[in-house]
Amino acid sequence: SPLLAVCFAASCGVPGIALLTLGVNPLTGALGAFNIFLYTCCYTPMKRMSIANTWVGAVVGAIPPVMGWTAATGSLDAGALLLGGILYSWQFPHFNALSWGLREDYSRGGYCMMSVTHPGLCRRVALRHCLALIGLSTVAPVLDITTWTFPVISLPINLYISYLGFRFYRDADRSSSRKLFFCSLWHLPMLLLVMFTCKKSFLEKEEKGNLLGGNHGRAMEIRLP
Repeated sequence: SPLLAVCFAASCGVPGIALLTLGVNPLTGALGAFNIFLYTCCYTPMKRMSIANTWVGAVVGAIPPVMGWTAATGSLDAGALLLGGILYSWQFPHFNALSWGLREDYSRGGYCMMSVTHPGLCRRVALRHCLALIGLSTVAPVLDITTWTFPVISLPINLYISYLGFRFYRDADRSSSRKLFFCSLWHLPMLLLVMFTCKKSFLEKEEKGNLLGGNHGRAMEIRLP
């Protein structure tokens, strides 16, 4: 029953948020609470109202890795936003390709999905965010999160999913959508594994910061009488 569902959700959600807030940090707990609100009060009702539900749902899916970053660092910085951006963009080829083969079911159920009401937009958005993954991978070393080997090593898998995204955009059939969907299943864990392998070490960043701080100190000493 709806009452049982609400009680079960509350019995999981409230202790979960409390554990994150008290056992990790308040920022991570706040993100968890916001994500529950976004999923239940915005994303779920919007499924029957507007195709914008897919963009809201992508934000919901992007927040958990951001919470992982804030749990480890206690801050909402560039690394958190980059991880969130990768998950946000990845979800469009993943879900749009999946929903393409379920158009009839969504239509019968009364759900407003791009694949049902705006099929051309569905394919364009999937391709657009496949290409965005290449750009986001290139931004990682610019933000000093990974080394420059990350965009190079990740380029083949990003190009491959972009190729499948183009095939889906061009062919608009179940075969191309299935290939894009199944590619998305291994693409994300592989991309994150490469990102982890190529990450900048904390000690390297600390030494760089100390070096810059030392140079600044020497410059100040030169200016002082």
